Amino acid sequence: MYEVELKVRAEHDAVEPALAEADATRVGAVVQEDTYYDAPHRNFAETDEALRIRREWETGESTGDAGGADADGDGGDSPTTTRITYKGPLLETESKSREEHETAVADAEAAVGIFDGLGFEPAATVRKEREQYRLDGYAVTLDRVDGLGEFVEVETETDDDAIDAARDGAMAVLDTLGLDPDAQIRTSYLGLLLEPDA
Repeated sequence: MYEVELKVRAEHDAVEPALAEADATRVGAVVQEDTYYDAPHRNFAETDEALRIRREWETGESTGDAGGADADGDGGDSPTTTRITYKGPLLETESKSREEHETAVADAEAAVGIFDGLGFEPAATVRKEREQYRLDGYAVTLDRVDGLGEFVEVETETDDDAIDAARDGAMAVLDTLGLDPDAQIRTSYLGLLLEPDA
């Protein structure tokens, strides 16, 4: 399976009215903590790959009301869901399209223990608050990322022979929301956080 994603910087106050006018469906809100790992057998920064454990807490209607996560998002009750994700190298220059494999795990701490036991070391953690919508078959996410600010992502999953069509559809969704597809950022949140001027 392949993930096709477009991401732009955008003020959420300007995008929310466009979502309402387009009759987008609100899915919910979550707080996510993504811990990225370095591998003992190759350099993911050089191969443009990523391996992460994502902890996710469902939130209430108000931003930052994380059911279980504390105000810093790094404590409290167990996460609502935990997933392990592998992302392959970028496939094209027009979007953030990658091969992606993801699976849920029952125990976050057990997953951390497995990674540690195999020699995978935590590299960095990205924390974000996400408002999630559906529009024209795409996931539209309003992200507030600690240390980076506000973004909008439009994404979907597809087979490798449909990447172009999926990308064009994502661009159309950005247009509908009054956002410029040409302003997309292909660098991951992790990469942005690790930049010297972040």
